Amino acid sequence: MKEIILKDFARSKTYTIAVAETMPEKDYSFKPVDTVWNFMELTHHLAYALRWMQDNYVTGNKSGWLPPQVTSSKKELIAYLTLTFDAIEKELEEINFTNEKISGFYFMLEHNAHHRGQAVTYLRCCGVTPPEFPF
Repeated sequence: MKEIILKDFARSKTYTIAVAETMPEKDYSFKPVDTVWNFMELTHHLAYALRWMQDNYVTGNKSGWLPPQVTSSKKELIAYLTLTFDAIEKELEEINFTNEKISGFYFMLEHNAHHRGQAVTYLRCCGVTPPEFPF
């Protein structure tokens, strides 16, 4: 099971980072309507939520919701995303998965896909072709 989890996580990592890299930095402040996050805020939330959900639903290290300040550049955001994915990937390699931890992992992945789908919509709104989804 661990092999499947690591493969699914690696695919999510690759595609999520590709989406963030594809958006031109000039459009990181874009938001389709005033009542939602801009691309930077959305993607920053996605990265923080991965870490928080890994702690709370996979490893069982309960933590409060205390997101850090949003990064200020595309380069910083991609570095934050990459560090987050890398740290979680390392933890996943060490976990002995129970049904509860597997469920938590897929809940985390589903949340990531939800916000990544929003980010893809932002790309399209800016006239940017999203990267192809890796099947």
